[in-house]
Amino acid sequence: MALIEGCKHSLDITIPAEAMAAEIARVTEKIRGKAHLKGFRPGKAPVSQIKAVYGSQIRNEALENVIPKALEAACEKENLRPVSRPEIKDLHFHEGESVHFKAEFEVAPEIELKELRGLTVEYAAPDVTEADIDERLNELRESRAQYVNVDPRPVEDGDHCLVDLLSIAGIEGEPMKQEGINIEVGGKDTFPAFSEALRGALPGDEREAEITYPEDYGARKLAGKTVRFRITLRTIRLKELPELNDEFAKDLGDFQSLDEVREEIRKSIHREREYIAQTEAKNKLVDQMVAMHDFPVPESYIEQQIQTIVENQLASLKQQGVDISKIRLDWKTLRESQRDKAIHDVKASMLLGKLSTAESINVTQDEVDAEVQRIARQRREPVAAVRMNLEKDGSLNRIVNRILTDKTLNWLFENATKVAPAPAPEQSAG
Repeated sequence: MALIEGCKHSLDITIPAEAMAAEIARVTEKIRGKAHLKGFRPGKAPVSQIKAVYGSQIRNEALENVIPKALEAACEKENLRPVSRPEIKDLHFHEGESVHFKAEFEVAPEIELKELRGLTVEYAAPDVTEADIDERLNELRESRAQYVNVDPRPVEDGDHCLVDLLSIAGIEGEPMKQEGINIEVGGKDTFPAFSEALRGALPGDEREAEITYPEDYGARKLAGKTVRFRITLRTIRLKELPELNDEFAKDLGDFQSLDEVREEIRKSIHREREYIAQTEAKNKLVDQMVAMHDFPVPESYIEQQIQTIVENQLASLKQQGVDISKIRLDWKTLRESQRDKAIHDVKASMLLGKLSTAESINVTQDEVDAEVQRIARQRREPVAAVRMNLEKDGSLNRIVNRILTDKTLNWLFENATKVAPAPAPEQSAG
């Protein structure tokens, strides 16, 4: 056995002549039983003629049968577990002789886990203020607003205008047409040009406005463009907000008072912020853990992770409406740019796996069942059908792995020493 570099190993393997001869005889007999040679019924042709006609096939099939078995036996003897497809080199074989070949493959590295209890990380329990609750409560109030038509009069700030939009310049191809759009005149999220165009307008009036969209605008068709619109005002409406009282609380669901709603909002905001803060702390702990351990990573693992990262990036672009086929991508450069991240991700995964084993962290059937039930509720499908589909496409194993990773990260966080974050530096005047 020889260690070539990193995780790559090489084995020189010999298959005895007797074993190879026996395999050739077996394969020859198998082919002989099916071969159709002129003048002979299947299974009756002389072995010499079978070898003359099918010699190359016999040789290749025999080698394909014995090499994996010989490699498996050699790896077991050397206590090696390949994690990459073995590459067979320097194959030497003549009939009647032993087979000699070299197999090169990667193995998982030996990792000596260091003490991971007591790692120090910045973390502060999240705080929820009354102002935070008021803001969320007002969002709920806004979501239940009623819009009331007003008698025809000139548009004023604060009015909600129901309009039709038609692009008349700035967009190539078919004009963009939108009907029944609500525009709050003077609203903080309204383009000023729309508000300016609508002020003083009466229902039925047509106005024009030119809008310059930012480069990062959500609708990619409009991002970075200056578009001129014709605006047709349909109706002027006023927004009426419900009063914040116990009746409002009862309309929201299982609440009897506004105080109960405020308490539930407080808990919800706290959960959200706690999740964000803990996730940030866990990421820092993982970075520390990776930095503490120096070990080689199988190239096959790195390539798989690079592929996963790139596929996720492309999927994200597609979700944003980007046509990947129209983007000029230097795939080699793109993949190489993700190499460091891939190495970090693989090391983190291997270390978390090692940690879960060392600390006997396991996934229970109840935890898996709870996740399957959650997915079923989300999809509004029967639990049994969801479980069957998850098992069929391999997703159930991914769910188990995700739960195990989450539990191991929780262990890392729970056993860490939390310190208050350093205060942000004060901005100097001027």
